[in-house]
Amino acid sequence: MSKVQRLHVLLAVLFVASAMSTACATAQNTLTDAERDAGWRLLFDGESLDGWRSYYSHELPDGWRVEQGTLHRFSGGGDIVTTDAFANFELSLDWRVADGGNSGIFYLAALGSDNIFMSAPEMQVLDDAGHHDGQDPLTSAGSNYGLYPAPRGVVKPAGEWNHAQIVVESGRVEHWLNGVKIVEYVLGSEEWLDLVKNSKFNDWPEYGLARSGHIGLQDHGDPVWYRNIKIRAIG
Repeated sequence: MSKVQRLHVLLAVLFVASAMSTACATAQNTLTDAERDAGWRLLFDGESLDGWRSYYSHELPDGWRVEQGTLHRFSGGGDIVTTDAFANFELSLDWRVADGGNSGIFYLAALGSDNIFMSAPEMQVLDDAGHHDGQDPLTSAGSNYGLYPAPRGVVKPAGEWNHAQIVVESGRVEHWLNGVKIVEYVLGSEEWLDLVKNSKFNDWPEYGLARSGHIGLQDHGDPVWYRNIKIRAIG
């Protein structure tokens, strides 16, 4: 192969790599035709915060912004929620945290409480290695915070993207992290009632009672990034 031919091959490889990189970048915060046909809808388009509000008011807090195609908590402002409420659904999203970072994904959140965690179950978002909550499976990444533990070795380190799914159908809840089902429980079951009774959530009588509610993202004081937030109704 001549030098000119090798140069052409190299240029072709670089072109393909560049095209693949661009395709991967533009694929974020979008839906495929198959996903649309299956009923998925975006909750974040990578460009605006339309469809989101503060848990405490109809306004958006200043501490959240769109940054390079991500929904980024960069400063104080409080928890945010979707403007729409959902009952039976599958939620899918990606998240990453800074070193020692802590956040959470709330679901079935009822408006009107002093704080979102008084009504809404939470999937923990955490740097397990860098935050003290990561020492306890009940409060480590992916857990149903404070009630159902997450197994070790599933979450990725701080700074890397994790893929999470939450499935809620007729009270049955599943947490998935990076393709692994890590939590499963039934709201209102005897087991769940016993766990709640022996936890801090027993102080909040509205906790876990809603069968339709908002999706929420927690401001826990640390930088966190979300992307590819999508949901589909099931059942």
